[in-house]
Amino acid sequence: MKKIGFIDYYLDEWHANKYPDWIKEASNGEMTVAYAYGKRDADNGLDNAAWCKEKGIQLMDSIEAVVEASDYLIVLSPDHPDQHEELCRLPLQSGKPTYVDKTFAPDRATAERLFQWASDSGTPLFSSSALRFASEADAVRQEGIDAIVTFGPGQYANYSIHQVEQIVAMMGSEAERVMWTGTDATPALQIGFSGGRFASIHHFHDSAFQTSINYTEGGSASYKVESNFFGSFISRMVDFFRSGQPPVPQEETVAIIAIIEYGYKAMKTPHQWLELPRS
Repeated sequence: MKKIGFIDYYLDEWHANKYPDWIKEASNGEMTVAYAYGKRDADNGLDNAAWCKEKGIQLMDSIEAVVEASDYLIVLSPDHPDQHEELCRLPLQSGKPTYVDKTFAPDRATAERLFQWASDSGTPLFSSSALRFASEADAVRQEGIDAIVTFGPGQYANYSIHQVEQIVAMMGSEAERVMWTGTDATPALQIGFSGGRFASIHHFHDSAFQTSINYTEGGSASYKVESNFFGSFISRMVDFFRSGQPPVPQEETVAIIAIIEYGYKAMKTPHQWLELPRS
């Protein structure tokens, strides 16, 4: 049985609570989360020792110990991407397949640095929102898209990744500029892509994830995400661990982080285009 190690800011959080059972099921028992490290205890919830005892997972006293003992690595901290650089340093020098939870990095420079560490050490690496793997997105034509509008719940800080991930997965990494048009209560971001293509994300409190697409040559498509996208995502993670082949291109992940980062900058000058950095 292959052993997976968790590395987290604190362990009692939703993703860490759910992933162990989902991974075991998706891998038909071939993989198990065996080790875990948390930098600190959760403010509200189980401390790391109690969490590990409840889950039957061995608590390790350092990231180095988790890396050494594990076959595969998952860096979590899904709502604290500012912690990823510190938490990822040893995993991304290990040569062991490593998944880094959303949101990958707080800014483009950090994202590029993490990928460079992985490249220098030959460490297979990927990161993604689970929404990328929703079956509804797979069912629509992704060639010839002229414009996409997405809706979803949550705050821009930790939920914009879900909408931007779907957009970049379908439109590619050639985003050129962003413009903030939302309010504090209802964030919205416009994204200009190469060739005059366009996308728009909108946060509407408890809205379902919904997407509408227009095609350059006419026609349209729309979908509401109702599938078990987390199940599809975990299956892709398991495949990644087996093969060492990332299912998401590096350039798309970097583009997603740049869009989110520059979205924050665009908030300060609403209704004005802000150019994105080009490689």
